[in-house]
Amino acid sequence: MDIDGRTRVIVHLAYPSAHLQTPALFNARCRERRINAVLVPWEVAPADLATTWAALRNASSIAGAIVTIPHKETAAAHCDALEGVAAELTVANVVRRDADGRLTGRLYDGLGFVAGLRQHGYDPRGRRTLLLGAGGASTALAQALIEAGVAELVIANRNAARAEALVGRLRELNPSARIATGPADATGFDLIVNGTSVGLDGDPASPVDIATIARGSMVADIVMKPAMTPLLIGAQARGAQIHQGVHMVAAQIDLFIDFLIGDAAAATETQRPALRLA
Repeated sequence: MDIDGRTRVIVHLAYPSAHLQTPALFNARCRERRINAVLVPWEVAPADLATTWAALRNASSIAGAIVTIPHKETAAAHCDALEGVAAELTVANVVRRDADGRLTGRLYDGLGFVAGLRQHGYDPRGRRTLLLGAGGASTALAQALIEAGVAELVIANRNAARAEALVGRLRELNPSARIATGPADATGFDLIVNGTSVGLDGDPASPVDIATIARGSMVADIVMKPAMTPLLIGAQARGAQIHQGVHMVAAQIDLFIDFLIGDAAAATETQRPALRLA
């Protein structure tokens, strides 16, 4: 698809941005669907997000933004409206700009993550689950995993107060669910999920002690670059199943497109995405 004067532009807000792979997936899907739109990375420091937001409102060619680390919670606060689980959690990973400059946010990370797991043959229902992190991405994953029926959700975060705050919000939304904070120790867990940026783009660290990962458990990482993070490499060596970060994003691409430049009403939080990634 050629870029011309009618091309709808979506910006991918991140800091840093060198690791982003969503633009390649998004733009390829737009070509497949013959949609005149393009997603471009914007590396924006947290201190500059507010001024960048003003540019989004005032540029008529902008259809909206996809939002990633570290902006998901801050972006939600800048929106004029939040829909669905984004309103419940005050986190957004996609923002649509309407013709009048009004900005509406939604959150598809959790839906995409659970859909990606299921598309690759793993159902989180009934699993004892350890979630590493309590930021914007982890908040979305936590709610989605609870809605998917995990038996128990334990959240581990370096900032314990932030983990406790997230657990409190989740308990309000899900009073019957088993939710707690705990250490970054995978002992006894069926599903271990990294919702942090640990392991990103050359970082040699793991968010959990790999020696605590049991053979046969499932270890999922939302980090996309590298595809095989230190956590996934270590988990595979331990005999665990692994699930790569690209699957969460791939399961959201059609939802992003429909919400930003297609049929927003069709991009519901229960819609199964059409895109599949081998």
